[in-house]
Amino acid sequence: MSDSARVQAACKILFDPSRKLIERYHALFTLKIIGGKETIKYVSKCFNDPSALLKHELAYCLGQMQDPDALPILISVLKDTNQETMVRHEAGEALGAIGSQDALDVLRQYANDPLPEIAETCQLALQRIEWLQTQKDDEKDHLSENPYNSVDPAPPSIITDVKQLKETLLNESLPLFDRYRAMFSLRNKGGEDAVLALAEGLKCSSALFRHEIAYVLGQMQDDGAAKQLSVNLADANENPMVRHECAEALGSIAKDSCLDILKNYKDDKERVVKESCEVALDMSEYERGPEFQYADTLAKLKSATA
Repeated sequence: MSDSARVQAACKILFDPSRKLIERYHALFTLKIIGGKETIKYVSKCFNDPSALLKHELAYCLGQMQDPDALPILISVLKDTNQETMVRHEAGEALGAIGSQDALDVLRQYANDPLPEIAETCQLALQRIEWLQTQKDDEKDHLSENPYNSVDPAPPSIITDVKQLKETLLNESLPLFDRYRAMFSLRNKGGEDAVLALAEGLKCSSALFRHEIAYVLGQMQDDGAAKQLSVNLADANENPMVRHECAEALGSIAKDSCLDILKNYKDDKERVVKESCEVALDMSEYERGPEFQYADTLAKLKSATA
């Protein structure tokens, strides 16, 4: 089957609201892998969907493609105050992932947005693009050390000591960009101490930061983080964007205890949490079953989830 035919087949599923959300996820991640102008054109037409979770994933996938052709739709979504905050956030983060200077003006405009999730996202995206502009090629190669192959909102720190990284991660007086760098360095390093350090970040004050912590814990798939992820998911006062990422991270970990927790919230009153639990339970089935390729795509590339 040609790429064009594969795009058409995937779009037929993606555009069908009667399909299960997880089937539409399958279609979207298939399109992400194919990439190209045709894919971007069709994915861009889905931003009127009623599911904030799906739209958030659309923006995430466009950013991960790193194709400048996606800039116009992502800028439009970021500017659209009728879109849900988590969708606008993901559009801003995607602009940073693409790394084009053409996004600088709009990112500067929304770096002072009244919504902290939007303002912080745009500040991080600006700093990522500025960092890329100032680094030598060999320093940019440091990005390739990411074992999860995701395009992250910040480069990993050059520090490798877990204690130092933890101190930076949890120091809320430091710039968020520096703390994100520590976060991704801890993720790349891995191990029990790194997981426990990251899990402590779920208690920090920034909802955007907590959401990203949950995302990387999902990528790592270590059950040492399950307890704290469960606490944040269970907190009805927690930002829905954070609860969503905690649910998908628990789905990636895929232990029996994680599944039991997810089942408790599959009918949550917050639609994005409800849908995230549905997706996470599906992810868990794949993690525990023979069809590992899809789980690897979702858990390793998104865990997510951004």
